[in-house]
Amino acid sequence: MKKTVCLLFAIILTACTSTTNSTLYQKLGGQVGIERLTDSFINEIGNDKKILAYFMDANVAHFRAGFINHLCALTDGPCEYKGDSMVAIHTGMNITEADFNRVVDLLINAMDEQKVSHTVQNKILAKMAPLRPEIIRI
Repeated sequence: MKKTVCLLFAIILTACTSTTNSTLYQKLGGQVGIERLTDSFINEIGNDKKILAYFMDANVAHFRAGFINHLCALTDGPCEYKGDSMVAIHTGMNITEADFNRVVDLLINAMDEQKVSHTVQNKILAKMAPLRPEIIRI
C-alpha cells in the first residue's frame, strides 16, 4: 500500500513537472493549436477594415503558412523560420504605431478566442516585442 501511494505521488509530480517545463509551442496545442490560432488571427484581420487594407495585395495562403512557421519557431516548436526578414516584409508598408498596436490587439483577440491563457499570451507577446522596430518602418 505504501509503495502504491509513493508511486502515485511520483507520477503526479512527474506530470506536474512536465507541464511546467513544456514549451509555448506545446502550451498552444502544438501544430494544430498554432494553425487554429493563425486562422483566428486571419479572421480578426479580415474583420478590421483598417488593418485589412495592409493585406489587400497579400496572398492569404502564403501569409498563413509563413505566420504558422514563424509562430512555431518563436514558441520553441520543431520549426525553423526560413521566411523573409521582418524588415523585408514590412518595408514600404508604412505601418503606423497605432496600426501596429491594433494588430497586436487582433492577435490578443485571436488568442482569447482560442482560450490561450494570459500567462502564455504574455510570454508570446514578449517574444514578439523585439520585432516591433523591424515592422514599424515609416
